[in-house]
Amino acid sequence: MNDLYLVLIPLLGTILGASLVFFLKRDLNPKLQKILIGFAAGVMIAASIWSLIIPSIEEAQNQNMSITWLPAALGFAAGMIFLLIFDSLIPHQHLDNDKPEGIKTHLPKSKLLFFSVTLHNIPEGLAVGAVLAGLINNSNISFMAALSLVIGIAIQNFPEGAIVSMPLYNTGLTKKRSFLYGIISGVVEPIAAILMFFLVSYLNFLLPYFLSFAAGAMIYVVVEELIPESQSGKHSNMATIGLMVGFVLMMILDIALG
Repeated sequence: MNDLYLVLIPLLGTILGASLVFFLKRDLNPKLQKILIGFAAGVMIAASIWSLIIPSIEEAQNQNMSITWLPAALGFAAGMIFLLIFDSLIPHQHLDNDKPEGIKTHLPKSKLLFFSVTLHNIPEGLAVGAVLAGLINNSNISFMAALSLVIGIAIQNFPEGAIVSMPLYNTGLTKKRSFLYGIISGVVEPIAAILMFFLVSYLNFLLPYFLSFAAGAMIYVVVEELIPESQSGKHSNMATIGLMVGFVLMMILDIALG
């Protein structure tokens, strides 16, 4: 339980990123925004593979399961379906789309953008919670492996904080209110992490499924939100470069530290 404080590190990344609203006079440069979105996608893809899916298969081997890839496959599919349901129900709006999604509502655009980023942060919290539960419950996950995931998500959350606070400011909210919404959108991560942690701790034998479940949820966000946003309009090549950098950085963190 002593390592549970790690759930707060990704939130710190979000807070620092959201604070940029006080220093930037206008919206993010379009090229920079594309790079940041691509970077977030790259980090999430790499984290899903090295921090979640591979450990899921290794944990299934440690538990002497007859079909070691089955928990990874079933958990991954369940995670994507879980986010698909949330995505269909929660009212939200993506940055590159003027049409709201989810249940019909009369909420202003600022609130819909906020819900979009909040929904995006849930899988990252699930990933952190599952890995920390594996660490504390004596699975094959090491402290350095868990730390690499936490650091990677925190780094990714820095640009995410800016990506949510700056558009909110441009919808007419004050800088303080935009900053506050940016923080609140990140608070869902430690909450989701703690819920996942206690669930996995109680059902530790299902750890391989929970690890891949978090991976499926993160990949859903990448495919449904980040990649379409990064490839819409101009400067899509900048997003591709950002994805490459994010993927390589997260891969190095996981292999070097894990």
